Amino acid sequence: MNHRMTVRAGRLAALVVALAPLGLGGAFGALVSCSHGSHEAATQHHCPMHPTYVSDRPGDCPICGMRLVPIGKNRTDGSAAPAHATHAHAAAASEGGWVCPMAECETHADGPGRCPKCGMDLVPVAASPNAAAAGVPGMAAVETTGDGRRLAGVQTAVARHERIERQVRAAGTVVADETRIRHVHTRIAGWVDRLHVDFTGQAVRKGMPILAIYSQELVASQEEYLRAREAARRFGNSSLPEVRQGGEELVQAARRRLEAFDVPRSFIARLERTGRPQRAVPVLAPSSGVITAKQVFEGQQVEPGMDLFTVTDLSRVWIEADLYESEAARVRVGDEALLTLAQDPGAHRAGRVQFVSPSLDPETRTLKVRFDFDNPDGMLKPGMYADVRLTLEAADGLVVPDSAVMDTGVRQVAFVATGDGRFAPREVKVGLRTGGRALILAGLQDGEHVAVAANFLLDSESRLRAALAPAADAGPAPTPPGGGSHSEHGAHP
Repeated sequence: MNHRMTVRAGRLAALVVALAPLGLGGAFGALVSCSHGSHEAATQHHCPMHPTYVSDRPGDCPICGMRLVPIGKNRTDGSAAPAHATHAHAAAASEGGWVCPMAECETHADGPGRCPKCGMDLVPVAASPNAAAAGVPGMAAVETTGDGRRLAGVQTAVARHERIERQVRAAGTVVADETRIRHVHTRIAGWVDRLHVDFTGQAVRKGMPILAIYSQELVASQEEYLRAREAARRFGNSSLPEVRQGGEELVQAARRRLEAFDVPRSFIARLERTGRPQRAVPVLAPSSGVITAKQVFEGQQVEPGMDLFTVTDLSRVWIEADLYESEAARVRVGDEALLTLAQDPGAHRAGRVQFVSPSLDPETRTLKVRFDFDNPDGMLKPGMYADVRLTLEAADGLVVPDSAVMDTGVRQVAFVATGDGRFAPREVKVGLRTGGRALILAGLQDGEHVAVAANFLLDSESRLRAALAPAADAGPAPTPPGGGSHSEHGAHP
């Protein structure tokens, strides 16, 4: 068993170099010392404060800096320390309290005082760094030095109560509002006598003439209407009510026929004033906007149902964006949105969610979301890109930088600074995460400092300390029978 522990220490020794900036060596000393055991005649040294650290040569303790003393030479009477002394001292250290600097005294007290055996002042001992942190299996607290933290880049931040909002930014495309697109048709066959709108993109106002159409049927309908009016005037002098009513009904039927052909009311009024039929009848723009499509030219013959023009009202537009299903699940129709244009980043426009697609795009795994924005100045043009921001949810609570939380796949852990360069792993429960910040639901308290940089170094050291704790607490490996010693290359006779 001692041989397997020695080989394991040899393989992990290379990691000491990578974790050296943390100023930590105690977690490795006990195990490394096992791989450099000497013959029965060799003298080993250990630290009076940390007897679990054993070395085969004199020097200073890497944990507290005290001078190492030879094992078996540290009692005042020259006798060897009891075999169980180091174990008792390690147990006392793991429980906290006050202990004697001389491990062989086996003195452990709940408060300060003097050692009854050697008279030395008792010193406070925190929980052993090798002991696994409560609630975080497989991890242990980590002790660092000032220079080690500076070289490793360890930084901390304070957990504070703040308000956190989850915002979603989506790149959208400006499209025309489909409810504001109108097509211009003719309800009668004829020929284009004149075009008042000559090109695509031309702005038009509602009610302005965009073309004039000549149709024999329209001319005949005008003449029919004029004759009906003349007959109605003659019937109006009749003493029979039925005759007078018949004349009025004839006029109304002829007028309805003109209106059915989309003859403007202003044209009919002019026809009544002049009493002469017109050769060409104007076609008016159904709404204000711009001509986005033109399929007709002067002199062209047209038929009922043919698309002549497309008029698009751009005073209000849509912006369509794709959101991931995790984001779109929280979007509701009517939610407020903020728009930013690439050509004018300083300008913002407010709008609302107008539509959320009921189906998911199987290729992009996104949902189409449509926003409605006013466009009175015409700055939003179809085809433009725009940034849309949505606030999906907000909460008040304890907030830390997102980098302070390490996701292990099974749990979420943060390293909390407990003083004197010591970092203890603590399992936390994280809620909302956005904008580089995380809402802590459980595991931290207001005002505690957490590590936000070099967390992976702390995590590696923490796991190694927890893995080496059983070997370190067991003390130095006993000398094999026959005076041999083990190394990572095997036993030497």
